[in-house]
Amino acid sequence: MQNLKSMEEYKQIIQGENIILMFSANWCGDCRVIEPILPDLEKENNKYTFYHVDRDEYIDLCSELNVFGIPSFVAFNDGKEVGRFVSRDRKTQEEIQDFINSLTNK
Repeated sequence: MQNLKSMEEYKQIIQGENIILMFSANWCGDCRVIEPILPDLEKENNKYTFYHVDRDEYIDLCSELNVFGIPSFVAFNDGKEVGRFVSRDRKTQEEIQDFINSLTNK
């Protein structure tokens, strides 16, 4: 998973197709729990490009996108938000996959 490097990069990448931003932070225990499954999710969903967004580094972006709990996922396609799985709850691999599957129906 690539790390978001700047707000300029954010503005550019969301214009692409099938982008999923994953919001987390180093101190987030629930984020650490899902880390081992992320490579498998990326591999199984290779039509999507995943970016890691550090919540502490991009707090203004989190506020702009109403991401107040982590880990959370927000999907974009051609500059438009097409889905979100945003909460402070721990997420399972199945829940994340269900979210990704729901994007294909939009």
